[in-house]
Amino acid sequence: MFKITLPDPSLILLLGASGAGKSTFARRHFQATEIISSDHCRALICDDENNQAVNAEAFALLHHLTQLRLQWNKLTVIDATNLQTAAREPLLKIAQEADISCVALVLNISTVRCVERNRNRIHRVVPDEVIEQHQRELLEARARLPHEGYAALYELSETEIAETRVERIFPLKS
Repeated sequence: MFKITLPDPSLILLLGASGAGKSTFARRHFQATEIISSDHCRALICDDENNQAVNAEAFALLHHLTQLRLQWNKLTVIDATNLQTAAREPLLKIAQEADISCVALVLNISTVRCVERNRNRIHRVVPDEVIEQHQRELLEARARLPHEGYAALYELSETEIAETRVERIFPLKS
């Protein structure tokens, strides 16, 4: 059993290539209302979670929803690849402005496994080359994450993901 301890409230950034199991992990461990997905934000805007043409609008919506939830002291999970520093920086800033801890959860799954899972999807299938690029970006991100200011950083292998238990720590009420 692998235990992850999360402050509640906090902002949780899931990191991983397409097919790493971020959405599955989020659904398994968090309430639907706690999860903000970049795919879902794209779908809300144009009824198509695959439409990359609305990325700017989708991430503006994702950031706005994150800001609102943190203002209400609600644990919030960001279900997106979060592989680039430019994607993580605004989320870290939102958490800092709300005085809420930010935690990074890296799903470190092999390229072969991500490609296999991706090919078995009904929706949101991405080209193999995109997954390979994501894996290169993940390698770079893993080197940068310890220096970005997270309250906690977890890196999970496929085995650890299957055995993970999430525990929440609530602040003491005064």
